[in-house]
Amino acid sequence: MSSSMIAVEQGRETGSKTVPGPILLLGAPGSGKGTQSDQLVKLWNIPHISTGELLRANMAQGTALGKIAQQSVNRGELVHDSLVNEMVAARLRQPDTVNGYILDGFPRTLGQATWLDGRLASDGQSLPVIAVNIQVDYNQLLRRITGRRNCPVCATIYNVFMNPPKREGFCDIEGAALVQRADDTEKVFKERMRVYEGLTAPVIEHYRALGRFAEVDGDRPIGVIAAGIVAAVERLRNQA
Repeated sequence: MSSSMIAVEQGRETGSKTVPGPILLLGAPGSGKGTQSDQLVKLWNIPHISTGELLRANMAQGTALGKIAQQSVNRGELVHDSLVNEMVAARLRQPDTVNGYILDGFPRTLGQATWLDGRLASDGQSLPVIAVNIQVDYNQLLRRITGRRNCPVCATIYNVFMNPPKREGFCDIEGAALVQRADDTEKVFKERMRVYEGLTAPVIEHYRALGRFAEVDGDRPIGVIAAGIVAAVERLRNQA
């Protein structure tokens, strides 16, 4: 059994010892947050709640909140925090969240974090939010993002630095010329990092001050990272 598989199994065992409760998973663009969310959903059997997906689902279903959000989108405006908050509140009332959930993209600001803490307290939730940040070196993130290439035929993803195709610029499977997404450039990445750090720093400090924050090394195998997150959550829950 590989080290990654062993680590996942260890994480599964660790995760079974405690109810995870609400988990805010933080990570810069390219940190592997989505991959880790998938791992934790399997380990804990809890839902992954993405505000982006919530927003799209509400608009597609034509809910009252979705119609208001659609108007903002049509005007080219950001959806207001209060509207996002209400969508999250409605999702957290669903029964699959009873043992916890992975929050992705929310709370994104200090205002959202304080709202969420207050909402959970007013709803009588016994377990508060724990925040875990997947830490990856800036240069490594840059390589992950700017090195990414996609096959337009089979959707296979390569990285010219870490997982290059056998023939430079062409898919190993289809032979098609690989393409780079428009937002996978260094210029776009730097702007995304600037926005992310500006919004997230206060959120991190908020949960750090409350003793509900941990960091894990995101430059390790997937299973090892997952096991580290599970161990951090268990440690913080036991301290509470």
